[in-house]
Amino acid sequence: MPNAHIKRRMVLLGAGALAVAAACSTERSSSDVVRTTYGPVRGKRRDTGIAFLGVPFARPPVGELRFAAPAPPAPWTETLDCTAYGPTAQRKPMGEVTTIPEPSVPGDAILSVNVFTPDPSARGLPVLVWIHGGGFVAGSPASPWYDGAAFNRDGVVVVSVGYRLGIDGFLHLEGAPDNRAVLDWIAALQWVRDNIASFGGDPAKVTVAGQSAGGGAVWALMATPSARGLFRAGICASGAVTQPNDHAAGLAVADLFTRRTGVPATAAALRALPENTVLDMQDKLQAPGPGSDTVPMLGLAPFADGKLIPEATPAMLKGSAGGDIPLMLGFTRHEFNMAATMLAQNPAAAAASPIAQAGNGVDLDAYRAAYPGADATELAGQAISDTIIRGPSYQVAEARARLNQPTWLYEFVWTSTAPMFNGMAAHCLDLPFAFDLLRAPGVTEAEGAAPPQALADAMHAAWVGFIKDTAPGANWPRYTLDKRQTMIWSDRSHLESDPFAQQRRIWT
Repeated sequence: MPNAHIKRRMVLLGAGALAVAAACSTERSSSDVVRTTYGPVRGKRRDTGIAFLGVPFARPPVGELRFAAPAPPAPWTETLDCTAYGPTAQRKPMGEVTTIPEPSVPGDAILSVNVFTPDPSARGLPVLVWIHGGGFVAGSPASPWYDGAAFNRDGVVVVSVGYRLGIDGFLHLEGAPDNRAVLDWIAALQWVRDNIASFGGDPAKVTVAGQSAGGGAVWALMATPSARGLFRAGICASGAVTQPNDHAAGLAVADLFTRRTGVPATAAALRALPENTVLDMQDKLQAPGPGSDTVPMLGLAPFADGKLIPEATPAMLKGSAGGDIPLMLGFTRHEFNMAATMLAQNPAAAAASPIAQAGNGVDLDAYRAAYPGADATELAGQAISDTIIRGPSYQVAEARARLNQPTWLYEFVWTSTAPMFNGMAAHCLDLPFAFDLLRAPGVTEAEGAAPPQALADAMHAAWVGFIKDTAPGANWPRYTLDKRQTMIWSDRSHLESDPFAQQRRIWT
């Protein structure tokens, strides 16, 4: 999400899975060398299986390919060593302080996947394809928070995806295809389709998932006809589902880019510029400005270009709402509430912050009724959280329920004891529970000394059930308009019927 210098952000970086085509090899073995459609790769053997890291699914997007659609890798014959994470699109973290470890790895070959498999010789295992968050401008697939070990233990192959960020991935440029990062996601999913059987996975059992911007990626892919058939289910955790933006918004960001930098928004003008120069231009584009002369929050993001993505989110909610693909989605209770406290301590930052602006213009009387007992700072924080994540996600669940589309809704309410998030169920705190990685680096600093393993067991089991069977289990029914049953994740997880009755007025 945007402006991490005002909020402490956690991004899952997953160790994922690298897939291989069954058509390329008829031999099945537990070897740490697997043959893909482009050439053999060697992985790293672990207690839970084998990790294949930095496997290319497209050529490095440099030179003439910098703003082009992803091109297939050049085939290789010598075994490619894939035992360490490859280069990342992130060159610098979103903020000086990030809660999740977000390593930036130098290099050009950023269009790669990480594949974690229990056993390449297995057959028909379900597959989780993970798209990291980071506001569409940051984040890394090389984080230990995205490791696939627990999923491997439970018979799931995990694939995490590297993709172009910011200007390179999303800015509308004359002479370049729109939504280049979306094309990267689709190319990665096509690679999974063609290769995952060689890693033990089933290409017909793919669930695409992500958190924050990664959750927005899932929602955008559900709006993309060319992605149909590449996955059978989606998980949208605290997703940026206000995207895809509309077509006019995509063009407006490109226009603002030219006005702020003096450089035309064309592939020809940007292609030869050094990477650091383009990143400096991106900072200029995203800097606060007066009135409408400010890039909207998540302006560098998927948008309805009329070709790859036909509809923006408002049209999706009125129409197909993502189609009949099973979708599990939800949010934390206090997504960005910590921002209100930080901004209250720095009014100048508050005046210029897109996060703070997100909470402007809300009906305070309605918020007081929806959150009784909350003080002014708490109400301001809840307005920010509700406007950015919680309300839009609820609208998706409601729209899909109206169409009787398979949907499961949750709220994560367990609160951290760590000083950083003390007393809050903040943005990203649910991820170590879903991945069952409570001992990963950085978890104690974010969650506190003793996050409950029982909660991780329950959440992770629901994710595994959904990935395996496109439903999280018999104890969690679909979200419907007659009951609105919602899973509440806490140290005493339970179902509630219509838990957001008071919020419905302000969310819809």
